[in-house]
Amino acid sequence: MSKVLTVFAALTAGLTFAIPAVSATAQQAINCPDVEQLTAGMDPALAHIRYLADDALEGRRAGTNGARCAAQYIADQFEAIGVEGAGPNGSYFQGFPIPAGVVLGDGSTLITAQATYTLTEDWIPFGYSASAAVTSTLLYGGDGINRPGDPDNEYPTLDVTGRIVVVEDGDLRAPMSQALQADAHFKASVAAGRDAGGMIVLLGEDRELPDLSGEMRAALGIPVAAVRGEAADRIRQAARRGERAFLGASVQPRAVEARNVAALLPGSDPTLADEVLIIGAHYDHLGFGGEGSLDPDARAVHNGADDNASGTSGLIEIARLLSEGDRRPARSVLFLAFTAEEQGLWGSSHYVRNPLRPIAQTVAMLNMDMIGRLEGATLVVHGVGTAEEWTGVLLAANELITRPLSIAVTPDGFGPSDHSSFYGEGLPVLHFFSNTHVDYHRPSDDWEKVDIEGLDRIVDLVTEVALDVAGVSGSDERIALTPIEPDLVAAHGQDPSASTTSGGYGPYLGTIPDMVPADSGLRLTGVREGSPAAIAGIRGGDIVVEFGGNVVGDIYTYTYALQEHKPGDSVEIVVLREGQRLTLTAVLGDER
Repeated sequence: MSKVLTVFAALTAGLTFAIPAVSATAQQAINCPDVEQLTAGMDPALAHIRYLADDALEGRRAGTNGARCAAQYIADQFEAIGVEGAGPNGSYFQGFPIPAGVVLGDGSTLITAQATYTLTEDWIPFGYSASAAVTSTLLYGGDGINRPGDPDNEYPTLDVTGRIVVVEDGDLRAPMSQALQADAHFKASVAAGRDAGGMIVLLGEDRELPDLSGEMRAALGIPVAAVRGEAADRIRQAARRGERAFLGASVQPRAVEARNVAALLPGSDPTLADEVLIIGAHYDHLGFGGEGSLDPDARAVHNGADDNASGTSGLIEIARLLSEGDRRPARSVLFLAFTAEEQGLWGSSHYVRNPLRPIAQTVAMLNMDMIGRLEGATLVVHGVGTAEEWTGVLLAANELITRPLSIAVTPDGFGPSDHSSFYGEGLPVLHFFSNTHVDYHRPSDDWEKVDIEGLDRIVDLVTEVALDVAGVSGSDERIALTPIEPDLVAAHGQDPSASTTSGGYGPYLGTIPDMVPADSGLRLTGVREGSPAAIAGIRGGDIVVEFGGNVVGDIYTYTYALQEHKPGDSVEIVVLREGQRLTLTAVLGDER
């Protein structure tokens, strides 16, 4: 389950593949663990988790060899069950490029009147630096933080236009601060918005130069560099003297191929087979940790047995039950194992923009994320407010299984997992979740801790729901779901003030971001009913390109622009809608 839905963006335009697209045949050559050796004699549902959560897959981070091994395993299981590949040319894979950090290009140079600095030893461009060069006067800006109301608040009064602004890393008054204003990217974004020519960030003692390999943020409009050690001392003095300098940065974004896995069970009723029910689960996880980990300082394999090898196991077993059972679905069932969910629902967002079966012919989406820790507790099912019939369908399905579950429901169809992408397209969704636990997003989420009996019960429930929605061959009973639009979910119990983007932002707008990297701007999956965004006329599908006079290049610059305001402010927001540029005015609410 993704933790990245409040702050994430990345650049796709101009990305070059660091590896070639890999065919299904070529993928067999990857050195993956031996399935039989790891899973011999195990219960099939547990065997899937045992394999997917093995250390050798290194946490299945999207775009890595471990993730490819996982995708191949899932495809092999679908093939063994007898469900056909639903990808291009009958394959089981839907590939797409994802950002994979940046590498240094040619020509990065930092020179002052007194010295030429050594790249990768004294300094390095940040991964979000523009590939550009500037010759200008150095301007010392302290720690580069604007402190409104402070009588010593000098930084916002400096004329930074065209200059190379030199700032200290972090917050000099609060060295442990994690505030956005203390972040180097935030400072550089603000400087770019004030038409600075470039920025140099002076790292504190014992700070290493930034690692470019994990950088996912979009390039800013100015060159930005980090300088350390004695070189930082020299740059600081040169800036205080107002010396001139040359700063040239060259960074090259990288991309790798990520893969959704797709398999189709054709409907048995010729009159309904063109209609599709989607059952999905993401199979990626956090790799060796880092961003998203709740143990961020530990570089250790995060196996993600519950998150979400458990949901992937459930997906495979439901495919087996539906394909081998006596009750054959009347409608077609598309099984989707998504990648890059942890980065911000990239896999499911890619699918809804590039569907393998028409969205207009898709009747609903059932999602499983973290279904491996039931342990006698209550199963949470999100999304019952997205279709009139969902509550009845769930109750009926629960009565049909051998061991009925205790179920708690919530109406909202938006949330931090892949169902959100489909609800943004207006589809009814259900999201099955056995709840979080102390091992969530930590290296300790291992296969031995999975409650396989509880997982089997959830699989039985989702299978019955699927049969109810898809219909059963030979039966006259046909469920026709009545979708409830996102702005009407409040009528079914959803608190309209809830928002995936409000928490921690201060002022409240009520937008739901699409986390897929874009060329520019921030696309919105939806807006909350009754929110300031909805009242202003902002809609799902709009692309925000300006906020309060600030250009929005991605979710980071959107967040920074929002941070500049307070509840009650009236803000002009420019959006692109169906090719038209619209200026809308929103009055920001309180943080909810």
